[in-house]
Amino acid sequence: MEFKGYPKVELHLHLDCSLSFEVLKRFDPSASRTWFESNFVAPAKCLDLPDFLARAEQGIRMTQTAPQLRAVALDLLEQLREESVLYAEIRFAPLEHIRQGLAPEEVVETVLDALREGSETTGVKAGLIVCTLREYSAAKSLASAKLAVQYHGRGVVGFDMAGNESDFPADDHIESFRLARKHGVPCSAHAGEAKGPESVWDSLRLFGVSRIGHGVRSIEDPDLVNELVERGIHLEVCPSSNVQINVYNTLAEHPVDRLFRAGVSLGINTDSRTLSNTTLEREYQLLHRQFGWGPEEFLQCNLHALRSAFIPEVEKPALAEILTKGYGQKSEL
Repeated sequence: MEFKGYPKVELHLHLDCSLSFEVLKRFDPSASRTWFESNFVAPAKCLDLPDFLARAEQGIRMTQTAPQLRAVALDLLEQLREESVLYAEIRFAPLEHIRQGLAPEEVVETVLDALREGSETTGVKAGLIVCTLREYSAAKSLASAKLAVQYHGRGVVGFDMAGNESDFPADDHIESFRLARKHGVPCSAHAGEAKGPESVWDSLRLFGVSRIGHGVRSIEDPDLVNELVERGIHLEVCPSSNVQINVYNTLAEHPVDRLFRAGVSLGINTDSRTLSNTTLEREYQLLHRQFGWGPEEFLQCNLHALRSAFIPEVEKPALAEILTKGYGQKSEL
């Protein structure tokens, strides 16, 4: 079954892990596809999350100037257009892109300008999520949250925490999330991936998030699953990425279908298109083959994602109409 032409929403997508070979060639005309694949694409099986994250360094190195950031953002929207994505939330940690002298504000403004331009040319609506990282100090995390607050309503739609949850506790980031929430910035956090349900509980209790990046290990705690359902907490599920970092050995073991059948709000995402060598089309195909998902399941996941998107509520009905018509259904946002 082909899913490329179906309209889609993607909420979990890392900018600096989604460089295409074509955009890299603009930076380095001597680069070969073999070199690109060996340096920018992670193995199909990494040892664990830290091993996977270490391989993101190449993409970060190649996005240290305004022209590089601009090119990558514009190219990513073209990738999304090719997959009929209606709306995407693209995330990155601005403080990872100041190594060659850009100010954090310049980093954010460059990406926002590119997303605005790219949205006009591609028709893909896009919001930017500012990330802090688990390994950041409290001060650095707070600086990231201040960027999210500063540009909220100007293209930044949310604040997130990414990084290695298995080795870094949540405590240093409590104040950052408190600041974001105080100023009305919607929040998400990566959790329930490298660590189990306790990481998700921490994110809910300490950070007050409405979405969880990944969150798939919530399945290990029935009380947590019930909590997610009752509170409408949305999981940004990235199936291939979870298998790639060895959270699950195979897709057959992945709990996405069980979480969906339990009534958890969830959407399907790529996480990092280049690092995981995937597309939304591929993710949909994998779930279709493994769990028998078809248009009904994917429509529901896209509507779940749209309901939980960090855009104004007034913008959602029109997008829901496009989604439901695209899947041959009546609007039910």
